[in-house]
Amino acid sequence: MIAIVDYGVGNLFSLSSSLKALGLEAEVTRDPERLRAADRIILPGVGAFGDARAKLDDTGLVPVLLEEARRKPLLGICLGMQLLFDRSFEYGEHPGLDLIPGQVVDLRGDLRDPALKVPHMGWNSLQIVRDDPLFKYFRDGEYVYYVHSFYAKDCAASTLGTSQYGGAAVTGAVRCGNVWGTQFHPEKSGDAGLRLLKAFAEV
Repeated sequence: MIAIVDYGVGNLFSLSSSLKALGLEAEVTRDPERLRAADRIILPGVGAFGDARAKLDDTGLVPVLLEEARRKPLLGICLGMQLLFDRSFEYGEHPGLDLIPGQVVDLRGDLRDPALKVPHMGWNSLQIVRDDPLFKYFRDGEYVYYVHSFYAKDCAASTLGTSQYGGAAVTGAVRCGNVWGTQFHPEKSGDAGLRLLKAFAEV
């Protein structure tokens, strides 16, 4: 069973629907015992980092997630991926879950073309920079769907894939041990995204 963490800031319905379309058992939950019983955990997220971290803290699930990340695969999606890092500088400085070394910064600071729109929103190709079981069914250069204004930086050792936007190499996928993250939304990325979720269910 794949547990989807419900802490009030995730795109839960489309993610749950995508997993079920793949024939996978998925459960949206904030019950610590269900997270412990799961084979895998997905941490979704949309919105601002500080607000999301506060809501996650309020659930009391942070110690459970840190414990389970040592034992089983965990996937963070979009803001859920950003929460995996050491810290974020989105409207102040906020601590992350410290599961992946690196920090989350404003994308606008690294764009060579200031006329480009932020958020980085829409389809972009993902270049695989390090082979990984997450890409078992995914081809280099396939298009995935992004919606974000901040991105992970100083995380080269954990980076699996990047997308180019305005001269910036946007960190698209990461891994550190049992912990994976995608800045893009697999559940909104059509067939390519479904294949990536299928691979996560098999890692």
